[in-house]
Amino acid sequence: MVASPIGNLADISLRALHVMQLCNVLACEDTRHTQGMVRLYGIDPAQKHWLAAHQHNEAEAAQDIIARLQAGERVAYLSDAGTPAVSDPGARLAWQVAQAGLRVIPLPGASSVTTLLSACGSPSADISGFVFVGFLPSKAQERAVAVELLKLETRTQIVLEAPHRIEALATALTVLGERQITVGRELTKQFEEIATFTAQAFPAWLSVNAQRLKGEFALVIHASQQPATPAAEGERVLRLLLTELPLKSAVKLAAEISGAPRNTLYDLALEIKNQS
Repeated sequence: MVASPIGNLADISLRALHVMQLCNVLACEDTRHTQGMVRLYGIDPAQKHWLAAHQHNEAEAAQDIIARLQAGERVAYLSDAGTPAVSDPGARLAWQVAQAGLRVIPLPGASSVTTLLSACGSPSADISGFVFVGFLPSKAQERAVAVELLKLETRTQIVLEAPHRIEALATALTVLGERQITVGRELTKQFEEIATFTAQAFPAWLSVNAQRLKGEFALVIHASQQPATPAAEGERVLRLLLTELPLKSAVKLAAEISGAPRNTLYDLALEIKNQS
């Protein structure tokens, strides 16, 4: 599993170049994109066998890759940009290969998640980890529910977004109010921007320059400076459980996990169900 550059081509690792030279089969999300990239590193694409393994055929492609590995071939997998299986194809491939009793070797490298985290800092000295959220739902109603869950989470969160949906996301995130966010646009590329401001200021920041609507985005929603109360934690857990469990079971577990009163959570659950 080979991490590829997210922007600047110089961010490839020496180990990745060595492995791509060594392997006779290169599997990737988009063969044309990756063939162009390896050519820039002096690797002749014609000397490799190419396999497409993307979100629409990953399960089937995995079986071909497994057969080739079992036959003694060397296979490397690359997503279009960044680390495979992090909001990119590769997770099912890695799982199926491992389940077949074959070795999956990770080659670390570029990732928009760790790239932005390393540069945005934290207003708190008490770093309690982060939650990787990835892409929010594209439908407005589902996105609004997802943002409410972001609001309830007190830890640092990482969100990814595409340029054609960034304005909608910025508007949705204004409900976070004064909570600090860091936006990374076009990370490691020529027009890279990293900026920190309150969530409610996000739409205004985008509107300053039309160029800011272009490129890929990673966002850090910084940890809340207010400790979570049992009531807030109970609501957060309850909303998550209600998507998978019957109302009474969700209330019971949410109360046990958060310490919030069960009767309060039950009334809240009824309200949530009536709104859905």
